[in-house]
Amino acid sequence: MKIALDPYMFRSTPLLELPRLVAELGFEWIELSPRDDALPFFTHPRIDDATVRRFRAELDAAGVGVASVLPLYRWSGPDEDDRQAAVRYWKRAIQITADLGVDVMVSEFNGRPEAPERSEAGFWRSMEELLPIFEREGISLKLEPHPDDFVEDGHAAVDLVRGINSPNVQFLYCAPHTFHMGNDAPGIMKHAGDLLTHVHLADTFDHTASSGLRYIVNPPGSPARVHQHLDIGQGEVDWDEFFSSLRANDFDGIMVSCVFAWEDRARESTATMRAKIDEYVTRYW
Repeated sequence: MKIALDPYMFRSTPLLELPRLVAELGFEWIELSPRDDALPFFTHPRIDDATVRRFRAELDAAGVGVASVLPLYRWSGPDEDDRQAAVRYWKRAIQITADLGVDVMVSEFNGRPEAPERSEAGFWRSMEELLPIFEREGISLKLEPHPDDFVEDGHAAVDLVRGINSPNVQFLYCAPHTFHMGNDAPGIMKHAGDLLTHVHLADTFDHTASSGLRYIVNPPGSPARVHQHLDIGQGEVDWDEFFSSLRANDFDGIMVSCVFAWEDRARESTATMRAKIDEYVTRYW
């Protein structure tokens, strides 16, 4: 099992200084998430081959590895120009991942919930082009349903991943999306079985509670999706249920601390998350 840090709250730290910082924060693994000097959100990667080599040297010097690379692109449409651009961005991101010596990438389904059939059609067009590249490079792709994607329900997402029918594509369970995925962590994990190889760890509130008024969004009836990535213990995810379900599923993959809510106390938050993760892993493994 690998326990990694998503360093998004530290994205102002220059890329080549990131490995030393992550080591100081008590982690041996990074999930390299979007950042402007490497893999920006929804646009072409900014990192060149020379910087990839320098970053890899800094990782080695710090004793830190990249467990996974997380790009986010509009690869499921429904806009075809956006989808084609996203495929081009994906190809470069895959090459960067391979050059880093990393064999895991994670991402979201993307697309639009109000156009699920058109979005899914775009997703399959992208997969037809990209899946042979993942397989050729020996890179596993872990996919998660995200609030506001064309698929948001956890069970439906597992079925879609299974339908890809490739050993290189697996399922990611993101804990702070629990209440958007159907609030059924044990059932979704059991349904995924050995497809579940990656989890994102952060807490969140149940937006469906208090008659749907845990959060108030104006105007009433807005289709906006609301959630947050909090420290474990600050929200309403049932963590004993979560970790015991992982253990029952014989989970032995990658766990990622991915809190985004506390940039003003990022170091304290990261230390809290590391301690909480270690506590639960010790309890259940």
